[in-house]
Formats: sequence, C-alpha cells, structure tokens
Amino acid sequence: MVESSPHLWVGITDSDWFRYHSAKVKIEEVNFWSPSSKVGFRALKLGQPLLFKLKSPRNVIAGGGFFAKFEFLPLTRAWETFGEANGAGTFEDFRFLILRNRYEKFSSEDDPLIGCTALSEPFFFKENDWIPIPDDFGRRRRGRSYDITTGTGLKLWNDVRDRLTVARIKSDGPATSVAIERARYGQPALVMPRLGQGSFRLMITDAYQRRCAITSERTLPALEAAHIHRYSHGGDHSLSNGLLLRSDLHRLFDRGYLAIEPRALTVQVSPRIREEFENGRDYYALEGRKLTKPKNPLAFPSIERLIHHYESVFKKTS
Repeated sequence: MVESSPHLWVGITDSDWFRYHSAKVKIEEVNFWSPSSKVGFRALKLGQPLLFKLKSPRNVIAGGGFFAKFEFLPLTRAWETFGEANGAGTFEDFRFLILRNRYEKFSSEDDPLIGCTALSEPFFFKENDWIPIPDDFGRRRRGRSYDITTGTGLKLWNDVRDRLTVARIKSDGPATSVAIERARYGQPALVMPRLGQGSFRLMITDAYQRRCAITSERTLPALEAAHIHRYSHGGDHSLSNGLLLRSDLHRLFDRGYLAIEPRALTVQVSPRIREEFENGRDYYALEGRKLTKPKNPLAFPSIERLIHHYESVFKKTS
C-alpha cells in the first residue's frame, strides 16, 4: 500500500483528448495535461484516482486513471516523454490541442511550458455506464476534490469501482485490481499503480533531481531514464528498475560497455571500448565513481537487477 489521504479528483476533460484515448483497444497511461503553466496540480498523491468529466452538455464521468506524477514540461519534452499518450497521433495535432485550449497564444517557434499529469492504469467506461456528475460539482473551470471515505465522494467512488469490472478499457494493474477487490468490502484502499513509460521517465528524472546518476550532468535534454533490466528484454517500469543517465552513458549501459558494480554501487567500464574503438579516455575516467543515490527511496536501484545486468550484459559481453 502507498501512504495516501483518501481523496479523488474529478477533472474537466478535453473532448478530442477523450475521444482519441477511448477509441483505443489497450492503453497503459495518459497525460492529463493542462495547457497553461500558471497553475500546478497538488490535489492528489500517488495512487489516488482522477476521474474524467466530459464537457457540457455531457455532464458525466466517463473514465479515469490513477495519479502518478505532475510536472511542468516544455511542449516538445511532453511529446518526447508521452507521445500518443498526450491524446494525439502527431506532435502537430498535440500542439493544436494545446493552442486551442490555451489563453496565452504562442507561435510555431515557441516551446511553451504546460502542466503534465501522468495517470497510470487508465480506464474508460461504456457509454451506458457513464456516471452523472454529483449535484454539488457546480460550474468549475478545472475540477473538484472529493473525500472517498464519506458522503458524495464515497458514493461516487463506489459507482466507479462497480463499473471497473465491466469497463470497456482497463488495465490489469495493481491499483485497478485492488479497487475492484475492495468494492466487495467497501473499504477504500490505494496502492502504487503500474507505471507507464512516460510516468517512469518523469519519476526517475525527479528522483535523481534532474542530474545524471553518474556524472551529475543536469542539462535536461541530454538526460534519459534508463532501465536497468531493459524493458524490451522483459524488464518493467518500476522505479527500482531505473537510473537517470546521460544519453551516451545510457546507450553504453544498454550495450554492456558500462555497468554498476552491484555491491559497491560503483561504475565499471568495459575494456571493449578501447579494443573496439581505440579510445574511451573520458569514459575510463568514470571507473570507480560512486553512483548517486536517488532522493526517493522507492527509486533506489534494485540490487537483483544490477546483478542481472552486471552478470548477463556487462560481463557476458566484456
């Protein structure tokens, strides 16, 4: 379980964003963005639900997701991080959505900051299961918070959980599973949701305070969230499977030219760099450097996964 106060948020949803996502067959995460950088989002904690309220005249709740992370990002970075999870098939379509919803206009050369709310395990209901908004929701510009342990909030959350079992699109992740299971007993319970790629990137970047875990480089476009056990090889998006690395170090790590010694948590550099490329002086200077620890304890790198990478990727190819 994750420590969490018992609340949910009902957020007003862009119609095109909703149609794009709800037409999918399967979905692991969405970016519930805000077009402006003036207002942050602190209404939810990790694992709490955010529900999608459609715009008038359809004043209903048609789906939702579980909160992972909020961050302000430049428009281009938001696209690099989430891609189609932004609710558009191309960057140009995404830019149009932001421009249409934003009071402060911008040109094609601008790269404005927007609010990015990463939601994991999103779900979308069948139309005949859409839930009328509570009478006390009122006319709100962004949304409203509800306590899910009592009154209107509890009723709304129970209505959502009842529909999760037959949702048209839903994840098989832990947050969804616990919500469905707890619906039988009436006790609200929230857990760490299964992260998507975008949420993983945001949370790893934040955990290492926007600095490379090896070099402390802090030029954000040069940093990447690396999987210790590669996702394409069966790894997952859990925080303990991540490191924030400079992009060149990320590639070297993936290909076994570089590793983190699992017990001392120090950098080791393969002799293959010198043998194959006849250089590598800058990389060999990193030998023995201590890995920076993340500020979020959930992101402390898994020793088991470091061992797997060290034995099966680094040593196997060195």
